[in-house]
Amino acid sequence: MRYVVSVSHESERAAIIEVGLRLYQKGLVTATEGNISMRVAGGHLVTASGVSKGSMTPEHVIFVDHEGRGTPGGLAVSTEDPMHLAIYRRRPDVQAVVHAHPPAATAFSVAHMPVDPWILAEAVVLLGRVPLTRYAMPGTVELANIVTEGLGKGSAALLANHGAITVGATLTQAHHRMETLEHVARVAVMARLLGGARELSSSDVDRLLGSTSGPYRWPR
Repeated sequence: MRYVVSVSHESERAAIIEVGLRLYQKGLVTATEGNISMRVAGGHLVTASGVSKGSMTPEHVIFVDHEGRGTPGGLAVSTEDPMHLAIYRRRPDVQAVVHAHPPAATAFSVAHMPVDPWILAEAVVLLGRVPLTRYAMPGTVELANIVTEGLGKGSAALLANHGAITVGATLTQAHHRMETLEHVARVAVMARLLGGARELSSSDVDRLLGSTSGPYRWPR
């Protein structure tokens, strides 16, 4: 479906473009992969289909209303927008969604192995448990429902044979969680080469999750 680009939400569009560039520069997306969205009044902004996240301009960020509707005649919205819309409907706390194909995390998804964030303190705090959802055809309502259900109240999920998704109270938080997910996945792979990762103890995890301050806590 195609939508006309509104000239409003200048700062929000700029923020989405910046996150897209950072994802591209760090190799968390390639070619035209991935999609980014942010909740705004009346709906959400989402990246257009078929555009490199490393070279977006404001017209590549499209407004879609709460019903998934826009004004016909413009650029094609991301085919994964139903997934973003479903998350916003179910999670009023979520203000931004990032979907990417980070190589190490995606390797876990294609191996159908969950990433265990309990090996790094920052991952425990920023991500929590990261579920692995079952496969569904990209861009479908089925995938949107599976991901939304699998994500639950969490902050991140792996999409089987597809990639990863992170959410946040801000776009920056959702972006940081995607970077953290890829980081912990890379560390996990390297630790396996050294004989296997050693998880934090349950008491250490409880202390991290129960703390209201510390170096990895998101500013309130």
